[in-house]
Amino acid sequence: MNILIIGSGGREHTFCWKLAQSKRCNKLYVAPGNAGTASLATNLPIAVNDFEALKNAVLDHHIDLVVVGPEDPLVNGIHDFFLADSDLKNVAVIGPQKFAAQLEGSKEFAKAFMLRHGIPTAKHATFTPKTLTAGYAYLDQQTPPYVLKADGLAAGKGVLIIDNIEQAKKELHKMLIEGAFGEASKQVVIEEFLEGIELSCFVLTDGISHVVLPMAKDYKRIGEGDEGLNTGGMGAVSPVSFVTPDFEKKINEKIILPTLKGLQQDGIPYQGFIFIGLIKVGDEPKVIEYNVRMGDPETQVVLPLLQNDLGELFEAVANKTLGNHQILIDKRAAVTVVAVSGGYPQDYEKGKSIAGLETVQDSFVFHAGTVLTDNQVKTNGGRVLAVTSYGENHLEAAKQSFLELSKIRFERMYYRKDIGNDL
Repeated sequence: MNILIIGSGGREHTFCWKLAQSKRCNKLYVAPGNAGTASLATNLPIAVNDFEALKNAVLDHHIDLVVVGPEDPLVNGIHDFFLADSDLKNVAVIGPQKFAAQLEGSKEFAKAFMLRHGIPTAKHATFTPKTLTAGYAYLDQQTPPYVLKADGLAAGKGVLIIDNIEQAKKELHKMLIEGAFGEASKQVVIEEFLEGIELSCFVLTDGISHVVLPMAKDYKRIGEGDEGLNTGGMGAVSPVSFVTPDFEKKINEKIILPTLKGLQQDGIPYQGFIFIGLIKVGDEPKVIEYNVRMGDPETQVVLPLLQNDLGELFEAVANKTLGNHQILIDKRAAVTVVAVSGGYPQDYEKGKSIAGLETVQDSFVFHAGTVLTDNQVKTNGGRVLAVTSYGENHLEAAKQSFLELSKIRFERMYYRKDIGNDL
């Protein structure tokens, strides 16, 4: 198969790395890709939401399978675009159609789905500019901290957790009336705060059968000890030590199976990944959110532990024969540590030269915000790259990642040195 991966981050470089090993992969393309994908595939300078340009690329390069990395094009209906076009309808797309993508694109849609199918999640209510006063009253009935979520996609920044009631009301006003998150906060979901430890669960489904990939835990805060501003993710660990066989059984019976059954009952076709953001409250799993793609940086630890041929799995999704496959998982642990630009997640500079990449041994370097300029790899984003290592346990794997990261340099490079320490 000729395969096109859509996206430019660490997740897409990891897909690229894994699919380059597939015996089902003939030629590999990435749009737009980064400096890392350029060494494994052909980068195409096409934006992820430029569907017409992507169509031309698919036809020009005789693409058989499209893997959609980020959520934006899925929520914007790229799969539907392919299905509606007579030239594209036979090209397989890994990623759900627009209606199903609302599981990530609309918090209210996801909450209503969970409520309908008895899937455990936080109690909530949804408000609009017209019901702002009711939103204030609802906040008065809650106990702090107060959780406010923009209904739509807000580039991972649409969730606020606030201790002070007056501040919570101010932020609700900013979101609904002043458009703090633009279109994304035209509706705001207020929900109860859940106390517990978070983890990420990944399911690949063809709409009939499914497989569960290794679970992971990621680290969102910029500072060590989980302090400071939220980011897109500073590192990840897999497997997750607190996921006992009993807890895994609960996740399967109370969340994964009801989710897949719910999609079928609602008549919602689904082909691709479901990334379920979970929280362990006591001994019970609850859903924080659904995502309709793989996580980043979790992909950088999940795929290295997957021993299956990813091309074969994607082909099975397209042919609806995923039920014939069994997942094979490496017994080792994997830890990825993300190196970011100075100033991230706020203002940062691009175009810094990256040195030492060729000195990394026994670990993988997955590029995210990088670009190749005059044969020199330079920074091109906030999260620049991640180093993933194996170990007999997560502490060993983390130690190896820190060691290899210390060989890489760019101006004002920063990474957390405590990934996995809490486990």
